[in-house]
Amino acid sequence: MTGNGVADGSIVALSRVEALVEPYDWEFAREKADGIAEHWAKLTVGKPSMFNGRVMLQHRAAIEDGVFRAGYFGADYAAFLAWRDFGQPPPSIRNGFGMAALRAADGAFLLGRMGEHTANAGKVYFAAGTPDQDDVRPDGSLDLAGSVTRELCEETGLEPGEITVEERWTAVIVPGKVAFMRPVGIDLPAEAARAVMLERIGRQEEPELSDMVIVRNLGDCAGHDMPPFMSAYLAHIFGREAKTP
Repeated sequence: MTGNGVADGSIVALSRVEALVEPYDWEFAREKADGIAEHWAKLTVGKPSMFNGRVMLQHRAAIEDGVFRAGYFGADYAAFLAWRDFGQPPPSIRNGFGMAALRAADGAFLLGRMGEHTANAGKVYFAAGTPDQDDVRPDGSLDLAGSVTRELCEETGLEPGEITVEERWTAVIVPGKVAFMRPVGIDLPAEAARAVMLERIGRQEEPELSDMVIVRNLGDCAGHDMPPFMSAYLAHIFGREAKTP
């Protein structure tokens, strides 16, 4: 992974994200095909809803003047999961995905708990998804902003007219991942918003989420299986707000 100012462990405010899908020869997928197939077979036991579709992964990135510019390429979801679970062997790539940092009118964040039938069962984080072919525009650019709204609405049952999406981003950069956080608001208190989403999730045929988790402070993160990049982002936001008069 090449880049300017794209350092693991950093949290960077961005004005926009520019992503382009382009040709790239991923050696891992080409050379480890048998191991990838075996791993996928094990992962999908008892999980018939898991689908080996094409996802978009990031192979180059740079940050210049608040703009994150990245190159993406298409790969099988099975290859991505194997790369992730095999310890992220070189050449270095990243899963660069958008996340809806959903916040209620009372200031609490709302995170989803992934269902047991998913690849990330039990994990708690904002609505998100690795970009896929549906996010590629005709000109070859990747619509991460559209991905944020689509994933949030699909997972929670919310409608676009019920949320407010800000233009700014915050990139949380860790080994193998860039989480592009985009602030999203809902004009309801957290408990009411959670109730609405749980009712709609309950009507979905195959819901991705098993619950919605309310986080009002860092203490609320305890006891949840939350990826480190999520807790790092929440600590960043709560810490920044604590310093604001």
